[in-house]
Amino acid sequence: MQPIDTHAHWYPRELISLLDRKAAANGGRMERNKDGVPVFSLPGVQPVSRMPPSMVEPDLILEEMDQRGIGTYVLSLTNPMVYWAPPAFGVELAQTWNEASSAVCGKHPGRFVGTIQLPMQAPELAVRELERAAKLPGLRVVYLATHINGTNLDDKAFWPVYERCEALGLPIFLHPLYPCGGERIARHFLRNLCGNPNENGLAAASLVFGGVLDAFPGLVVMLPQAGGTFPWLIGRFDRGVAVRRELAHMKQPASAYLRRFYYDSVSHHPLIMKFLVELVGADRVVLGSDYNQDMGCEQPVEFVEQVPGLTARERKLILEENAARLLRL
Repeated sequence: MQPIDTHAHWYPRELISLLDRKAAANGGRMERNKDGVPVFSLPGVQPVSRMPPSMVEPDLILEEMDQRGIGTYVLSLTNPMVYWAPPAFGVELAQTWNEASSAVCGKHPGRFVGTIQLPMQAPELAVRELERAAKLPGLRVVYLATHINGTNLDDKAFWPVYERCEALGLPIFLHPLYPCGGERIARHFLRNLCGNPNENGLAAASLVFGGVLDAFPGLVVMLPQAGGTFPWLIGRFDRGVAVRRELAHMKQPASAYLRRFYYDSVSHHPLIMKFLVELVGADRVVLGSDYNQDMGCEQPVEFVEQVPGLTARERKLILEENAARLLRL
């Protein structure tokens, strides 16, 4: 078995170099901390983005993969992504990431799968970059945040991107970015502990209630962190569809969409994973670790093995086969 980790983060040297040269002129800030680690920030915005060698150097990432028993990482860009930038620089950031991702996949065949960044702050430019990047070897996923600069994902401006993702057969992997909540989540690390799971739930709900999944029946979406709040609120969502006029447009209950999503395994509790598998099916859960974040799962394979009641077949689906099917490996 060669486990496939669908949730691993990487900062290419090329992207860091571009940010060093041009971030300041475009509203961002690049600095070095006392250890010499690059740190990106946006004035007045949390969190900052630290880029240690373990998230930059492919050789170090491969060593960590071997120690964790992982065959393949799906590499993605975490904070800050590219939406903060003016559109022209957003395109440059996205292209730099996409080309570096393709190159690292080519240098280490079978070990890495690349994801596509898009300048979603300018959807017409995003479609153009999607068409270009989809032709680059190794890139098999479109990677989006759970919102685009505060705009939910069901906004009609983004639908041309979804149309092309569906036509190209590219799944969308989501990731929380700068969660809503303001000062109420500023302390106690609540922006991550509560904010990120809520962002995942908001994103999934907006795709369901906003009609995106109906409009694009072939579109595949993966939710990180075991779906965040989405699976756990499904009963409440169904009740809302049944009684609220704001949801009178819904043709079926929200729970009918549970299996339109994939869910990674970053839940940090075996019983939660057990219930998620019972709710959505073992064929809709994939391995994830959130490498190399302190809120990640350091031994994701061992974690899956701790989930009670899984059969050997279900473990193999979660560790490898679902992701291989999803990524067309």
